[in-house]
Amino acid sequence: MTIWKCNNCGHTLQALTPPETCPSCKEKCEFLDVTCYIPECGGPDSGNVNPQVFQESSKSQK
Repeated sequence: MTIWKCNNCGHTLQALTPPETCPSCKEKCEFLDVTCYIPECGGPDSGNVNPQVFQESSKSQK
């Protein structure tokens, strides 16, 4: 399942598609796919986030 991160508050959740509104901040936000797709963080079946993508998305929030 895909791991989505809210670009407003940083909340992460697992879902097939991102929700219309963030369950944490209750805003209509853009969600970024931060799922791990590379072996270094466990691959797509690991349920892990890609730390590099997660960090980059945090920088763009500021």
